[in-house]
Amino acid sequence: MLKLGIPSPALRQEHRIAMPATPHIRWTQRAPVARTRMRVAALLFGAAAWAMALAEPVEVSIACRCVEGGVNGSEARWLKRVVIPEYVAAAKAQGRDVAVKLREFAGSAEQMSQQLALDFATGQGADLAEFDGFQIPGFVDAGLLKPLDEVAGADANAWEGWSHIPDSAQALVRFRGKRYGVPEQTDVRMIFYRRDRFRAAGLDADHWQPRSWNDILDAARALKRHDPASYPLQIDAGVAMGEATTMQGWLMLLAGTGEELRDAQGRWIVRSPGMLAALDFYKTVYIDEKLGEARTQRLVSGRNRSFTDFQRGKSAILIESNWFYYTAIDPQGDFPIPDRDELVGWAKMPARTPGSAVRGQDFVSVSGGNSFVLNPHSNHPHEAWLLLAFMNSASVLRSYQEYNEHLCVRDDVLPPHSEFLRASGRELLPLTTIRPIDADYEKVSAEIQRMTESVIANKLSPRAAMAEYAAAVKQIVGADKVVALDTSAATGVQAPAIPARTTGADHHAE
Repeated sequence: MLKLGIPSPALRQEHRIAMPATPHIRWTQRAPVARTRMRVAALLFGAAAWAMALAEPVEVSIACRCVEGGVNGSEARWLKRVVIPEYVAAAKAQGRDVAVKLREFAGSAEQMSQQLALDFATGQGADLAEFDGFQIPGFVDAGLLKPLDEVAGADANAWEGWSHIPDSAQALVRFRGKRYGVPEQTDVRMIFYRRDRFRAAGLDADHWQPRSWNDILDAARALKRHDPASYPLQIDAGVAMGEATTMQGWLMLLAGTGEELRDAQGRWIVRSPGMLAALDFYKTVYIDEKLGEARTQRLVSGRNRSFTDFQRGKSAILIESNWFYYTAIDPQGDFPIPDRDELVGWAKMPARTPGSAVRGQDFVSVSGGNSFVLNPHSNHPHEAWLLLAFMNSASVLRSYQEYNEHLCVRDDVLPPHSEFLRASGRELLPLTTIRPIDADYEKVSAEIQRMTESVIANKLSPRAAMAEYAAAVKQIVGADKVVALDTSAATGVQAPAIPARTTGADHHAE
């Protein structure tokens, strides 16, 4: 018999559908539907979030030592008015929403370098940063920079612009066979002279071209005789002048002797006849004959003061970068000479004697140049590379010439208006040399500055100053990376000169 009130299993099975569902049974039946709705909702939410992410523009930034209305103001204006808006528009036309920010830096070049080192070390900073090529080795060895193709990918090597940048210019950003940036502009160095002062002293004011160091000294002597209160010759020396001492002064003289900072094996030359001749030249100018004002070289504001002296005619011969002509003494520059083109001439820097310069040349020049590198910590490295390639395209760089006419490294971008830039580039770029791309360069350069200051301050003789330099560089790079050449037969290049004090320190340069 069946007990009343309890259906049999068969009856339960037969009437299962008709039995009222409990809450648990209702949830169990609806669970698959609910889970499906949740999955759909999640997918829709994810798609919406993805769409929102796509809607927000990718932001990349550029850091430059430039400020609109301040230092390198023309560069800031070009970046703001041409590069950024045109790149944003070009990216939009290709379906990419990009925002570009400019980080302007008003400090010195040294302060900019320090800021970049801090940024790169901490994973901060702009995606693109303006850079001086000689700093690349130090940043690389410190782990702060990576090769361009490692950051941006293979597109960096396939860029069409490389075919328009000579190897000599690419060397400005190449280290150990790898490119670390894109060079944009370069410079050359020469002698500027005041035609009005030359005429007053009876010198050739229109076609002066010295053929040796003695020709430069003879012109300075004539100017000094005409105006004994003047200091007619200015060539950078000392610590306060910083890298200008190395570039505008030391390297120009050393190249004129046929030597460079390192030998063919890459060893740093710490004693040589060429070095001694260059230091003797400094001694003649600043100590023996007072053709230049030694005090100016040692002032913190000395370089600006040297520009003011040239502007006012207190000095009449100045060895400088072409930047000096088209920026510093431009009629609208910081040291304006209203009738600059009539009053200021330029000449090639001669070898010590004809044919004695590097590569057997009669004349020399030295080139540097700015470039842009990619921050290895960029959140958008591919977009940063696209921006870098865009701003170094021929059409965009031609627009820069309208803001700041200069020597561009691309062979298809020429100065459009300035005959001075065209002529100086044509004459001097084939003769030029560059600083060593070496991690120890900056430290060695600082020792060069100290060595020249020891001479122009009359603290040490040229030989003793050279010996101190040798000891310092040996400490920096190691004894196996230096070489000392025989100077026993070395003589000065000028006469009359006060004999240099001799010391036993020369022996320690070995």
